[in-house]
Amino acid sequence: MYLDNEDEKMLAGEYGETRAKMMEILVALGKVFGAEELVPITSAQISGASYKTIGKWGLEWLRNLDASVAVPAVLNPIGMPRDRWQEMGIDPEFAGNQEDVIKAYRKLGIKLECTCTPYYLNKTSYGEHLAWSESSAVVYANSVIGARTNREGGPSALAAAIVGKTPSYGLHIVKNRMPEVAIQVEKGDGRHADHYGAIGYLAGKEIGNRIPLYTDIRPNRDSLKALGAAMAASGAVALFHVQGITPEARIRETFRGNTSTMETITIEQSAIDDLFESMDVDAVALGCPHCSPDELSRLAELLKGKKVTKPFYIFAARGVIESESRTVAAIEASGAKVYADTCMVVSPGLDRFDSIMVNSGKALAYVPNMCGAEARLGTTEECVEVATS
Repeated sequence: MYLDNEDEKMLAGEYGETRAKMMEILVALGKVFGAEELVPITSAQISGASYKTIGKWGLEWLRNLDASVAVPAVLNPIGMPRDRWQEMGIDPEFAGNQEDVIKAYRKLGIKLECTCTPYYLNKTSYGEHLAWSESSAVVYANSVIGARTNREGGPSALAAAIVGKTPSYGLHIVKNRMPEVAIQVEKGDGRHADHYGAIGYLAGKEIGNRIPLYTDIRPNRDSLKALGAAMAASGAVALFHVQGITPEARIRETFRGNTSTMETITIEQSAIDDLFESMDVDAVALGCPHCSPDELSRLAELLKGKKVTKPFYIFAARGVIESESRTVAAIEASGAKVYADTCMVVSPGLDRFDSIMVNSGKALAYVPNMCGAEARLGTTEECVEVATS
């Protein structure tokens, strides 16, 4: 793999031990995947931020690093809201360890925007090279924005942030971004926005890590987010295309007519309907991925004049919550809680529940393993109804 003069100096330790270690990670990764060079990145998004997932050894590794990031970088959700962890019922010992994780990342110059939706906070443009690690952020960046990123691990994303580059392989290369399988969705009696999470959940199980092309759906941006996040969780999809909707499907003529030569997978309406089964739940949790401003506005309208009767958690990026403070206040007037920095999956705060209702295919895939709870899928309206009935 070609390294320029500065890269060689960094690898040799001329810019410090930490930068040398980070370059070693990137060079090793590049060799494994056959990268010919490193490509500069414009931003990084780093997972491994919750103490629930990295534990004491991950924290110890972070503490030993001594460098500053070379590009703007944010964190994935951590294990608690930084300013309301007591309210969420977080154990003080866990909170102390999580604070130490935050301090370690702060020392590296990483912005403490702990979110899986960094695209709501910082402008990311078509064609930019990134090093993002959270699966739903990666698939959104590649598919909806048209940026370029592989699904990085936490250490490799952090290494790229400190070095300012990442190995050029996989989805950084245009020829590797072509569709490999066609997806047809059976037409129902009317598709609710939240059904896209169910479609993605079912499709991801069939697709694995292949790149799908949808030909007969018309999702908006929030629906695209739900679709991609679910496919990344139930499968390992890092890029998808929707004919006439997503940027690369609009501009690449080579996509047209290709469906006749690709395997076609059909998502049946009955399979979608089956995911929305009824089940009594202990709590309701939304915001996986973190809610958009539009999603918060919709919740405020649905909760107007109502009071919750079950624990109702809603998660969003801190920057979004601060910019939508009136909307958030209207939501919390119902007794629901809107939390920043964390989510239902990476926080131990929801581990005490045996069953949780969600509106996301991503959460449906992750909650059983990460929270040890049964998960029930519903539309946003159904979730609000269950939380307030």
